[in-house]
Amino acid sequence: MTKTAQQEIDELRQELRRHEHLYYVLDQPEITDAEYDVLMRRLRDLETRNPDLLTPDSPTQRVGGKPREGFVKVAHSAPMLSLDNALNEGELRDFDRRVRELLGGEPFRYVAELKMDGLSMAAHYAGGLFRQAVTRGDGAVGEDVTENARTIRSLPLRTPEAEPFEVRGEVIMTRRSFEKLNADRESENLPKFANPRNAAAGALRALDPAMTASRQLDYYAYFLLRGGEYRFDSHWESLDWLAHSGFKVNPKRHLCESVDELWDFCAKWERERDGLPYEIDGVVAKVDSVAQQKRLGWTAKAPRWAIAVKFAARQAETLVDNVEVQVGRTGALTPVAHLAPVVVGGVTVTRATLHNEDEIERLGLHIGDTVLIERSGDVIPKVVRVVRQGAGRRPFVMPSTCPVCGGEVVREAGEAASRCINTNCPARLKESLLHFSMRSVMDIDGLGEALVDQLVDRGLVKSVADLYGLTLEQLLELERMGSKSAQKILDNIQASRSRPLPRVLNGLGIPFVGERTAQILADTFGGVDVIASAGLDQLQKADEVGPKVAHSIAQFFAEPRNRELVERLREAGLQFTQEIVVKPAGPFDGLTFVLTGTLPTLTRDQAKARIEAAGGKVAGSVSRKTDFVVAGEDAGSKLDKARALGVAVLDEAQLLEKLG
Repeated sequence: MTKTAQQEIDELRQELRRHEHLYYVLDQPEITDAEYDVLMRRLRDLETRNPDLLTPDSPTQRVGGKPREGFVKVAHSAPMLSLDNALNEGELRDFDRRVRELLGGEPFRYVAELKMDGLSMAAHYAGGLFRQAVTRGDGAVGEDVTENARTIRSLPLRTPEAEPFEVRGEVIMTRRSFEKLNADRESENLPKFANPRNAAAGALRALDPAMTASRQLDYYAYFLLRGGEYRFDSHWESLDWLAHSGFKVNPKRHLCESVDELWDFCAKWERERDGLPYEIDGVVAKVDSVAQQKRLGWTAKAPRWAIAVKFAARQAETLVDNVEVQVGRTGALTPVAHLAPVVVGGVTVTRATLHNEDEIERLGLHIGDTVLIERSGDVIPKVVRVVRQGAGRRPFVMPSTCPVCGGEVVREAGEAASRCINTNCPARLKESLLHFSMRSVMDIDGLGEALVDQLVDRGLVKSVADLYGLTLEQLLELERMGSKSAQKILDNIQASRSRPLPRVLNGLGIPFVGERTAQILADTFGGVDVIASAGLDQLQKADEVGPKVAHSIAQFFAEPRNRELVERLREAGLQFTQEIVVKPAGPFDGLTFVLTGTLPTLTRDQAKARIEAAGGKVAGSVSRKTDFVVAGEDAGSKLDKARALGVAVLDEAQLLEKLG
C-alpha cells in the first residue's frame, strides 16, 4: 500500500529524532553524515510540497541537538545557527544567484573556509583573560565547559584585548591524536570511537578535565563577536585579528571574487582533503561584508549569507577477494579486507578495515561477498555493509600466532580484539617505546615520535632494552640531531635507570596495568620477580586486581620474549624492587566511594585524594558494591542510581565530618 505524505513525514521525523539523540546526546551514531543528510533532505522536500503538514517540532526546524544533562546551561549572546547545505555545484550556484538578487546586483566577495569536522564552542574573554566556554548545544543554549576548555593548549588563556569579546570556533581532534586514542582504548579493552568528531565531543563534555586534557584537543577560531555583534566590518578582517591575537585560525582560507573562484576552492580541497592532518567534510562560504550580511538577513534556522558546501559521499560496491591480518602498534590484530580494485572519490581502493572479529560477525561478511565501502578521509576505508553474498563464500578465521613475530595471539573474554602479547613484536615496538618514554612512566624527555621512527626504521632499536645501549655516535647519525640534543637524550636515558619500581612496571606495557595498578602491585609485592612468579590467586590479593588483570599479568610473564625483555632491563640497571610499605589502617578501609556533581570547596581530585588517604577507594560508577556516593551541585544519573540501589548519599560536609 502506498504511504501517504503524512505517514512518510511522521516516520522520517521519528527516525531523525532517534539519530539526533544517538549523535548529539549519546555520542553513539549509527549512520554516516551522508545517510543522515539524505533523510533530512527527503523530509524537507516533503514539508516544502506539503506546507500544511509542517510542525514547529519537526527536525527541519531544529537548530542543533539537545544539550546533554549534567552541565550548567548558558544562553548564547547570539544564536549559534546551523547552515543550509549545498551538495553540488548547481546548488551552490543557486545560492549565489539568490544572494545576488537580494543584493540587487551589488558587488560582493565570499570568504571560503574549510569546514572542520568537530564540535562548535564559544569562548568568552574579558579583561584580557579567558573567562568562559560554552558548547553550541541547541544553538540558543549551550553547556558550560570552561574547565575542560582550559586544557586545550591552542586556546589562549590571555589576550592583548582588554575589552570583553567572544570567539566562536571548532574543537577538533587531529587524525594522529585520534589514532593514538583508539589504540590506547583498544589496549585497555574499551570500545573505539567512530570518528575524531565524536571523540572530541565526548572529551569536551567529560566531567573530569584531566580526561579532556589527555585527548589532546585543538581549537580553531572562525568568528569574532562583541556583545553579540561583529567587531569589524568584514569577516576576513575578523579572522586576521584573531590570528594576530594568538588564536589558531585555519590558514587554508580564501577571499573569492566570484562563485567560479569559490567552486574551484571547494573542488581543490575535496581532492586534497586526505592530505590534511584533520578531518573536513566540506567548505563554508560566507559573504565577507557585515553590512551586506545584515541586509541579507536570516531565515528561522540559518543565515542567508552563508552556506556549507558538503563534499560528496564517497562510496562504492566491490568484491572481497580475501581477508588478511595487520598487527597494530598495541599488538592488536586487525582484519583487513582485500578488495577488487574500485575507484572511490577519485582514488583506487584495494583495502578496507574490518576492525575486529565482532565487526565481521555483525556485518555477516565472508570472503567472496560484495560489499559497500566508504571513504571518509581515513587512510584505509571501511566496509559499511554486505550488499550480496558470494556463491563460493568462505568465513574468515583469526590466526593463532602473530603473522609478524610468530608470538602467541590471545583474545580475552569480553575483549573485541585479538592481540600479540610479545612486547618486542616489531609491529608494536614504536608504540611501546613512546609509552616507555612518557613523562609519567620512565620520563625520557626528547624521545618523541620523530626520533622513535628513526631509531626503529634504521634498526638501532629492536627492543625497549636497546635504548640503554645507544651511543652518542649512533644518535649523531640521525637527521636533525646535534651533539647537545644527542647528549641530553643519553643523559635522560641514564636518569631513567633510577625511576622507581611502579614506573618500571608501567613501562613494561602489561595490558590493563597502568599507573595506578602498577603502584598497587609494587606496594603489595615489592618486586618484579615476585609478581612474575605469583599465581592467579596470589595476584588477586592485591587491591583492585581482579581475574582479568591477574590473567593478563600471568600471561605477560609467560611469554618468553617478555621474560627476555625483563632480564635485559635488569642488566641495564633499572629498579626491580622496592620496600613494601604497610599503610596504617584508615577510617575508610574497605569502603568504596563514587563522586558526582560539583562540591562546594573541594575539587574532584582533592576529594579523591582525601578519601584514598583515609584508606578508601574511589570508583567511576555506582553499583551494589558502592558504600557511599558523595554528591554535589548538578549531580546527574549517578545520584539517581544510588537512590534506586539504596546506596548512602553524603554531601561534602558529611564527607569531611567522617574524615575527621
